[in-house]
Amino acid sequence: MKKQKRKNKKWGRKILLIILLAVVAYGIWFAYRTHKNGGGLSGMLATVVGHDENTRKNLPEFKVLLLGVSTDLGDNAPTDTIMVASYNPNTQKANLLSIPRDTFVGKNQNKATPSDKINSLYSISTDKILQAVNDLTGLDIQYYAVVKTEAFIELVDAIGGVNFYVPKTMKYDDPTQNLHIDLTEGDQLLDGDKAEQLLRYRHDNWDPKTQSYPTYSEEYGNNDTGRMRTQREFIMAVMQQTLKPENIFKLGQILDIAGRNLETNLDFNYLKDYIPYAVEFSTENMSTEVVPGVNDQLPPLSAGAANRYWFFIPNKTETESLIQQLFYPETLEDSETEADGTETETTNTVGQTKKKVNLEILNGTGEDVEFERAVALLKEKGYNIAKTGETSTVSKTIITNKKELPDETMQEIKEALGQASISSNKNLESKVDATIIIGKDFNNN
Repeated sequence: MKKQKRKNKKWGRKILLIILLAVVAYGIWFAYRTHKNGGGLSGMLATVVGHDENTRKNLPEFKVLLLGVSTDLGDNAPTDTIMVASYNPNTQKANLLSIPRDTFVGKNQNKATPSDKINSLYSISTDKILQAVNDLTGLDIQYYAVVKTEAFIELVDAIGGVNFYVPKTMKYDDPTQNLHIDLTEGDQLLDGDKAEQLLRYRHDNWDPKTQSYPTYSEEYGNNDTGRMRTQREFIMAVMQQTLKPENIFKLGQILDIAGRNLETNLDFNYLKDYIPYAVEFSTENMSTEVVPGVNDQLPPLSAGAANRYWFFIPNKTETESLIQQLFYPETLEDSETEADGTETETTNTVGQTKKKVNLEILNGTGEDVEFERAVALLKEKGYNIAKTGETSTVSKTIITNKKELPDETMQEIKEALGQASISSNKNLESKVDATIIIGKDFNNN
């Protein structure tokens, strides 16, 4: 009996040793594969899902049509938000292209009716609106995702709220929709309820003094254009916070929220291949744009129609150019060069040189003296002031990256002004590298 016990103990030790050796061997293999897959959290996730070092290279750019729907408007409500989103895991570049919901997609402008607006196609089918977007952009988008309002509310609450700079004070009430918007301009932590207010805001309540509905400033985008810009910037902020490493433990909760509030033709087995590399993504690598065009009433006056409606009419030539630059960019040089190949430089007052940075400066201080002081200060620091102008008074100075200025340059501009909020709204057609709205806070510098 004792001999049997000793034999059992020996076998027990051998089995334990084998298990330990197997665990160590697996750990070594896993560490090796993680290293080969790029290391860090991305490499670990890639190893977990069975990727090797060549998987990323073979992944195409991911494109999806995003449609935002307010479910409190009923099952047949048109979509409030229409965006094309793309992500390239190899370049770590992404795009958000907004398409105005009133975009005309009819065949005859002389017979235009509200059913010719692109957002009305959602009431027919997602395939209809997907086809219209492909016709407009020339992109072969295969996937769509319809996101209910509740998804954003729950997601924002799940990740503990989102820090965001509300661009203006927003006051609006619509009892018929049970919609009440009451937000104050400035940096703040938005919960789900406030996030919904932000995303749905278009304009304030009727102002009897001005006989108008106050809305975003003309510089910011005005009405629907401003609303689309706010939506894009908020989506970027949500992505930035959701992709934080600590939220990896909330992945199950996030997927549950998506499952309950998302209608899509995406196959998760396809999508999961991108997840390991998405954790590397920085919103600084995202370009945000809106389809170029003009707002006008249709049918035209010459058609003699009894009723006319507001539409957004896209500019076909400019849209094609924008799509080319966003989704099919040519390889760019690391630095801007003149025709002879030399870098453009400017010299500041202390003899230092830097690449030329073109700035647009707008007066939001309400005081000419302070604005002129800010302009002079930036000139002294060596920046080229390409344009100045007036805008509505704002409390906080805002620096918006319009092109591809590096983080270091944006921080240098901020330090030159003393204090400011930095945002990104990349516009490949912009003639300036950054737009700065000088706010009242500059008066305190």
